[in-house]
Amino acid sequence: MNWKVQSAAPRGGGHGAVLAAFTGARNSMAVDRISGRGDELGAIEALLKEIRSGAGRALVLRGEPGAGKSTLLEYAARRAAPARVLSATGAEPESGMAFAALHQLLRPVAGLADALPGAQRDAVRAALGIAEPAAAQDRFLVAAGVLSLLAEAAVPGGLVCVVDDFQWVDQASADALLFAARRFGSDGAGLLIGTRDTPGTRQALRTLPAMDLAGLDAGSAREVLAAGATDRAGRAGVAGVAAGPAPAVVDALTAATGGNPLALRETAGLLTAEQLAGRAPLPDPLPLGDGMAGVYGGQIARLPEDTRLVLLVAALEGRGDVRLIRAAGERLGASPDALYAAEAAGVVEIRPAQVRFRHPLIRAAVHAGAGPAARRAVHGHLATLFSEAGDRDRAARHRAEAATGPDEEIAAELAAAGDRARTRGGYADAAGMLSWAAELTPDEPARARRLKDTAAAAWLGGHPGRAQSALAAARELAEDPVLLAEIAQLSGRFELSSGNAAEALRAFLTAAERAAAHTLPEDGRSTDGPVAASRDAAAASHPSRTGDARRIVLALLADAAEAASYVGDTEAAVRIGSRAAELAPAPVPPAGPEDAADTDTDTDLDAADAFLRDILTGMGAWHSGDTDGGARLLRRALAAVPDNDNESNNESNNDNNRNDDGRQAAHLLWAAAAASLLGESDAAARHGARAGRVAKVSGMVGTLPVVLENAATAERMNSNIALSTALSQEGLALARETGLDNSAAAHLANLAVCAAVRGQEDDCRAYAHEALAIAIPHRLGLRAAVASYALGLLDLGLGRHDRAHERLMALTTAGPGAGHPVVVWGSTADRVEAAVAAGDHTAARAATGFLQQWSAHATSPRARAVLARCEALVADDGTAAALLRQALELLGTGDDRDATAYDRARTALLLGERLRRGRRAGEARPHLRDAAETFRRLGAAPWERRAQGELRAAGETTEPAGPALLGTLTAQELRIARLVAEGVSNKDVAARLFLSPRTVEYHLYKVYPKLGITSRTELARLLR
Repeated sequence: MNWKVQSAAPRGGGHGAVLAAFTGARNSMAVDRISGRGDELGAIEALLKEIRSGAGRALVLRGEPGAGKSTLLEYAARRAAPARVLSATGAEPESGMAFAALHQLLRPVAGLADALPGAQRDAVRAALGIAEPAAAQDRFLVAAGVLSLLAEAAVPGGLVCVVDDFQWVDQASADALLFAARRFGSDGAGLLIGTRDTPGTRQALRTLPAMDLAGLDAGSAREVLAAGATDRAGRAGVAGVAAGPAPAVVDALTAATGGNPLALRETAGLLTAEQLAGRAPLPDPLPLGDGMAGVYGGQIARLPEDTRLVLLVAALEGRGDVRLIRAAGERLGASPDALYAAEAAGVVEIRPAQVRFRHPLIRAAVHAGAGPAARRAVHGHLATLFSEAGDRDRAARHRAEAATGPDEEIAAELAAAGDRARTRGGYADAAGMLSWAAELTPDEPARARRLKDTAAAAWLGGHPGRAQSALAAARELAEDPVLLAEIAQLSGRFELSSGNAAEALRAFLTAAERAAAHTLPEDGRSTDGPVAASRDAAAASHPSRTGDARRIVLALLADAAEAASYVGDTEAAVRIGSRAAELAPAPVPPAGPEDAADTDTDTDLDAADAFLRDILTGMGAWHSGDTDGGARLLRRALAAVPDNDNESNNESNNDNNRNDDGRQAAHLLWAAAAASLLGESDAAARHGARAGRVAKVSGMVGTLPVVLENAATAERMNSNIALSTALSQEGLALARETGLDNSAAAHLANLAVCAAVRGQEDDCRAYAHEALAIAIPHRLGLRAAVASYALGLLDLGLGRHDRAHERLMALTTAGPGAGHPVVVWGSTADRVEAAVAAGDHTAARAATGFLQQWSAHATSPRARAVLARCEALVADDGTAAALLRQALELLGTGDDRDATAYDRARTALLLGERLRRGRRAGEARPHLRDAAETFRRLGAAPWERRAQGELRAAGETTEPAGPALLGTLTAQELRIARLVAEGVSNKDVAARLFLSPRTVEYHLYKVYPKLGITSRTELARLLR
């Protein structure tokens, strides 16, 4: 089947399944028709139709060189109207330049970046080199900005992004484009990719729809051969093959070329009319015996020397900059007209400002045909020209290509280029440049540090294997104790992200103790002996580095504490607290808060480090049994947490503010952990939610999926079950995209709890079992405990009390790696209720006693309310109702009434049940009604059914519950609705959720009719 397509000068030289004729003096190619690609053309037409209708779509065309990918992409570009077309082509010399392809693609629409949310705008402008980044960017923030920019560019008629030779697109551009493509929704934007089929591209593009371009069949091959013969005859001014190629010749050439369209066309141009007609034997071997590279190599070899030289410049320059190529050629002694000779030979096409090889294989043949010395000479001149033009990054790369051995000056320039790429969010490409810089570094200690930096960048760029290899190489070379500690810290972070948390804990502790032993002075500690002597000697020899050493030790201890928390290892927490206290002795603050701020006179640690030390030492004291001293230290740390954060003003959240956001979010997460130990779930939830907001607005480097774990948990604790679900779904997707298995386990466990609250049994079990499959072998006691708790809560909600009691009691005996003390605390109220319902009053009283001890230092109303609820369940009927009323009163006070909705409804249900069974149905009904309405609003179906049943038993007729309004919203719609209800602008909603503002508007357009409202005011009222 054939399709008629008229076009001019297809990108990439028109290679592919094309019947073409050269016309005009400059040999520009016009496509007459495309043969043998009916399925592919149909898929392209379908994609374009959906984009024009406002949908977002992506399609990958895979095939070997010459299969026709570029021709099909050109077809799509010509047929896209009225949609706007943006295009970019990967170039091998540019494949390590962060955001090079993105710059090509987005350059025509870069001005639209001003319409983006502030953080996204700044990230995109920095990535494109329009502005200097205020701080290191997270690659997710850059990608979100690209998504928003593409959505803006899609107005009004749609947008088609055409990316050819994707196998050479730099990693930063590829990451951003694929992030956007996976999130195209209703923006009317599409991505069409042409790529060679390599293991790397298959892995990168595995989530996108793809079509493989196979060889042509004999019928289509005959048309291509005939066109190639006609083309050759036209150039030679002789008659072609009137009857077309003979069937036997077609069969032989199709078999020899595998039906590759480019090979067929070029072969036809090398045969005589008699040979194609079958009247003369075919040459043996065929002229294509060495492949297309051999054909093009011979063609290049026959060109004049200065033409070959300027072609080498074009091949190594990569971008096709006409002026720069000519300037370099002239410096190398080539004639100014050399490029025109190459054009006349059909090797390149010259456009007003760009030189393009007719096919990438020609560029490869030029490169292969030049000797190493010639290539180095060209690279040297290109480096000079780029340097004169102010392009430091490309100058550094060409200087490195021209190097003949290690050279610190060149290595430093390359490392600086890597640092700039890293700051803009191009971590994978930065890793490549830093690794190259390490290879060129003659000094081993400096090489070790650059390899360590390579590892960090590779990890943040989503290449864990490459990161581990670089880190191993750095470890072999490093001798400096501080550098060794930093290497150990990175290794532990890698393990904690995706491996065994217990092993990460061991690595952090070992590294911290080794670093302290070899870098810190005695500082008044009581330890003596060879370790202390070694430490003091090292400190004396490096007095200026004591502060750095102290901070790396503290950072290692903090990482160890995080790992201990994941595992649930309280003994390790005690050990960590002891080591942190030794860093700079600080007296335990007095019981009275008025003197607490003046007790620490340590000046070696700044305020942030002192905060962290207080957290670590306080946690250690708490777990050691000194709850009074631990609580005072934790209170002092919490008092240092600001009441508001930088996210309050997103548009100005750049420059100085954003530099502090990463530290602020980390502090908020530690504050959440401290509040949990103190038994104050409301404060823990508040700090965790704030950390998530700060991280999403600022684009914290490499931490977003982890911060979303805490934000999602916080929203669940604040009764925002649907929003918690949405955040964990987002976090799970990001964790899986970046290979953060342990973060994925956290999100799966939280999703299991949310599903349990809603009574979604199949989902709950699936999420919990998947979480446990990661958590148990990785020794993630926290995640295993949350997943197990979800199964117990599910049973409790569905009325399977004996099973719920069994599951929830099992949490109390699970050791490190399988259980967690904070989950034991957090599940106490459910455990007491399940025990009472199962008839195990002894267990219920024991659990209540445990909560009394844990909450001894808690001062928040919610903590006191949950305790009163548990005490009511084990009390006699004379005091139970009063305790439950007390709990309700506590939960109804303060500014977090909405946040306590779930706990308040659970308490109201228990009070209503108790009153009804005490024959006080009239008093019971208001409480049961409130509980049922709240559960319905939260989507807690099993609990709503239980409340409705109690209402009927209390004599109130209830209508069958219809679907909760919020339950009609998708996860994305709910996320948007929640934020809009809080008064957040569409731009800032987009920034927080990594969406485009237009996607936010589209979802709001659907949310309002679903909820039966017409304004933001009504939305806020409904969700409150």
